[in-house]
Amino acid sequence: MNKLTRDDLLSLEAYAACRDQFRRDVMTHKARRQIQLGEHIRLLFEDRLTMQYQIQEMLRVERIFEADAIQEELDTYNPLIPDGSNWKATMLIEYSDVDERRNALAELIGVERKLWIRVNGYEPVYAIADEDLERENEEKTSSVHFLRFELPPKVLKSVKNAKTGVRMGVDHPGYYVDMDMPDQSRIALLKDLNG
Repeated sequence: MNKLTRDDLLSLEAYAACRDQFRRDVMTHKARRQIQLGEHIRLLFEDRLTMQYQIQEMLRVERIFEADAIQEELDTYNPLIPDGSNWKATMLIEYSDVDERRNALAELIGVERKLWIRVNGYEPVYAIADEDLERENEEKTSSVHFLRFELPPKVLKSVKNAKTGVRMGVDHPGYYVDMDMPDQSRIALLKDLNG
């Protein structure tokens, strides 16, 4: 998949002029790529457009316009764009109550490595988590993780078949989910894959 370059980004002034419409378009796009796994885990599957939006927003908020600083943002977010053989997602562990969240994050250590995707007829593909830096310690996990589901060639070929079912879930002792991937999400995510 094509990574973003400085040529793909708008200047601060140009972005300000189109931001409202761009944001609406990206939110519609993200809605199809967002999957709720049980009550407290949400996955947002990233792609080139979601990362372009993230970078544009970072440049806007931080008022970044120097070439080196823009490149630093590109270097940070480009790894979250799928490579054609994988799906990449931001995982959010969400609890509205602060005490409940603190307790859950202590109980859910390692949950980010227990998320899986299974294409009909194949073994589950478990998430590779937080390749950029460690986001848990002995006391708790983080509420945000970055995941990569690397699909083996046979699985990749099978999932490209529009009739192939995809299941997903979590098999952590403190959090269990086993569900069908919603059709609208599966169809949207097929665009991330080569072949």
